[in-house]
Amino acid sequence: MKKLGIALILLMSVFAHAQVSINVNIGTPPNWGPQGYDNSRYYYLPDIDVYYDVNQSQFIYDNNGKWIRENRLPSRYRNYDLYGGYKVVVNDYKGDAPYTYHKKHRNNYPKGYQGPPQKNRGNKPDKSNKQNNSQKNYNGNSKNNNSNHGKGNSNKDQNHSHDNHH
Repeated sequence: MKKLGIALILLMSVFAHAQVSINVNIGTPPNWGPQGYDNSRYYYLPDIDVYYDVNQSQFIYDNNGKWIRENRLPSRYRNYDLYGGYKVVVNDYKGDAPYTYHKKHRNNYPKGYQGPPQKNRGNKPDKSNKQNNSQKNYNGNSKNNNSNHGKGNSNKDQNHSHDNHH
């Protein structure tokens, strides 16, 4: 009976540990990730033949037969438009290796692949977009109508204009 009790305690501790590690490893998808796939772990980027690990926020690519994980794209792809490129959600992988079926992914999703239309989770940040947003921070109007600036109403007005966009 004593052995059964010890086995039960050991089993429960392993189960509790597994739950903790699952909760800790869940990452937030990037804004450039495809909308509607927040629970997916890996994307395949066919234009550059690179995987992205959502949980670890890392790119995974082949470097002369060795799979490398980095927080940034390889230097040869630093100008690649993550917002504009197509992302394939990968579900056929084993453990931490989305490249298990890399040959299949390359064949099914060649460079330039365009599947069903995709929307990104967020908007692409760019300089002109940032300037326009800073000019439209009062009632959603242009910078010429900023009469509420400095009067303590800007948060209310920003929230109101934000609600109108949905």
